[in-house]
Amino acid sequence: MTLQDVKCFLLDMDGTFYLGGELIEGSLDFIEKVLSSGRNYMFLTNNSSHNAQFYVQKLAKMGLQTDRSHVLTSGEATCEKLRELYPGRRAFVLGNEYLVAEFREYGIPVDSEHPEIVVVGFDTTLTYDRLWAACDLVRAGLPFIATHPDFNCPTETGFMPDIGAILACIEASTGRRPDLVVGKPNTGIVEAVLRRTGLGVRELAMVGDRLYTDIETGLRSGMLSILVMSGETTEDMLAASATVPDLKFGRLSDMIPLL
Repeated sequence: MTLQDVKCFLLDMDGTFYLGGELIEGSLDFIEKVLSSGRNYMFLTNNSSHNAQFYVQKLAKMGLQTDRSHVLTSGEATCEKLRELYPGRRAFVLGNEYLVAEFREYGIPVDSEHPEIVVVGFDTTLTYDRLWAACDLVRAGLPFIATHPDFNCPTETGFMPDIGAILACIEASTGRRPDLVVGKPNTGIVEAVLRRTGLGVRELAMVGDRLYTDIETGLRSGMLSILVMSGETTEDMLAASATVPDLKFGRLSDMIPLL
């Protein structure tokens, strides 16, 4: 596969299109070139601390007018997977109000008192009592689902602990890892992309700044994998990794001359 074969670019957000609250230089130019060349794009984010509408509004403030059809979160993909695997089950959700809102939008009952499944997201409102409750439920043997695996979330000043750190805490307490992880690089979020776009994997490219999520998504699913060096991955990390992207660029806009 080459860039010329790509009909839709799947774009990571944090560290790829923007960093924290700052747009990465050239990102808007890249979108303009993608659209003018007859291609399309979709933002594919593992960050389940916000919902799709939040990201639409955030992108608008950065100068990109888009709609929800161009944004897919790991939270949405998790909701789709839960409706498939656990229809009607009541969920204990370790997540903030945005993730809970996505569950309710998809008609998934959220119940902290008598849950039948446990779902862990990137909870930026995490409290000890809620973490304790989740551990009790996981230890009791309820189905245990995580929205994504990321250990850190990039910010303008470095990194903040992501869901991977929360999952490590739960595992240390309970001895259990999630039964299912939906987000990149796992198949659940790829299935959601294929349903939404109607395209095949050979018509898609996964673009992002993380080797173990973004690039692994492309490699495992058969998409073109494109690493940008504007976020988490450093040259030393890339040199030491067994995960090798198909293509590498400094940032999104470096691809413009090739489209």
